[in-house]
Amino acid sequence: MTTANPIDTEQSLVLEQLLRARHSCRAYRPEQVPRDVITRLLTIAQRSASWCNTQPWQAIITEGRATERFRTALEDHVRSTGPSNAFDYSAPESYEGIYLERRREAGWQLYGAVGIERGDRTGSARQAMENFRLFGAPHVAIITSDARQGTYGAVDAGVYIGTFLLAAQALGLGAIAQAAIAGQAPFVRDHFQIPEDRKVLVGISFGYPDTAHPANSYRTSRAAIEDVATFVDR
Repeated sequence: MTTANPIDTEQSLVLEQLLRARHSCRAYRPEQVPRDVITRLLTIAQRSASWCNTQPWQAIITEGRATERFRTALEDHVRSTGPSNAFDYSAPESYEGIYLERRREAGWQLYGAVGIERGDRTGSARQAMENFRLFGAPHVAIITSDARQGTYGAVDAGVYIGTFLLAAQALGLGAIAQAAIAGQAPFVRDHFQIPEDRKVLVGISFGYPDTAHPANSYRTSRAAIEDVATFVDR
């Protein structure tokens, strides 16, 4: 007679622990992540699932002076032209209902953590610019997908991004996926000489987290299962 495996296996508990610990890191220590650690991160992320195993993602990883050159150029570009919505993939048309509520909750958590009061547009604009300073991270990964694979190529690359973030957490790193960088797609494409058959999906700033920084002091909530899942049994 066989006994069913317990629900909470050691592997599922490790995965849940990583997911609970992971957060969007918005402040970093300055030291570089060793190349072998980055290679290990990419090796883990490369195991991500994709449609017919096409693996449509590619990652451009900056180190050292390359990160500083991109950070400076991106910040200067945004300060001179303003934030844009020049995405390669369509941005959300709007946030309504519960989605707007969740977005606002996350935003006010960040502002509260760093001492920005409601109505302080100068403070909120200053914090928004941190996106283009890569939050001080020593590395950024520019994630692109094969343009010909369309939406499902982007979905596959999204799975890769999720695995990348978990792998970073497992290796003691902080990371944040940034749509703000993707909103500057023409600039990013020109800076890194990305060919037209690739679409910029997101930038991921990463490095060793500054755990003492107030921007890393809070955690966002998650919806209850009954709010996101429907069981059909007949």
